[in-house]
Amino acid sequence: MSGVFANQIAGRIASLHLHPAVPGAPLTGVESFEVEIDKGIVGEPRYFGRTNRTGKPSLRQVSLIERELIAEHATVLGLQTIHPGAVRSNIETLGIDLIALIGREIVLGEAVLFFYEPRTPCAKMDAICTGLRALMGNNRQGVLAQVLRPGRIRVNDWIKLASEKT
Repeated sequence: MSGVFANQIAGRIASLHLHPAVPGAPLTGVESFEVEIDKGIVGEPRYFGRTNRTGKPSLRQVSLIERELIAEHATVLGLQTIHPGAVRSNIETLGIDLIALIGREIVLGEAVLFFYEPRTPCAKMDAICTGLRALMGNNRQGVLAQVLRPGRIRVNDWIKLASEKT
């Protein structure tokens, strides 16, 4: 699933989404957003600036998943499609294997994120379609990321390793 571009890993941002202020309401699609170090997505009411029990910034600042995985899950479940934003990730990607990049620094637009662990699918996945949550196990659920360099991220921006030259 990972794209190779001149010996580089490359993918694209397919869509961007913000959580609503009201828990459980649909995510809002946006064309771009800003991210801040140790805070996450500016204007993201659910996760921006959260801290853990010790008062340190929460690592959960941005969530990502591949559109290809979402399409595979839809096919297995007999659905025509699962609409962008329905699986409640902030960033949906194309052409890149996110799980393979855990432990790496990744450039998305102007920002750099650290992919630190697989996402844990919640019960809301079965509200989309019974069985979706189970399909999202075994590294088929996307990743969680921490912001290392602030900046703007836009739909259609490239995704690549931070060590690669632009």
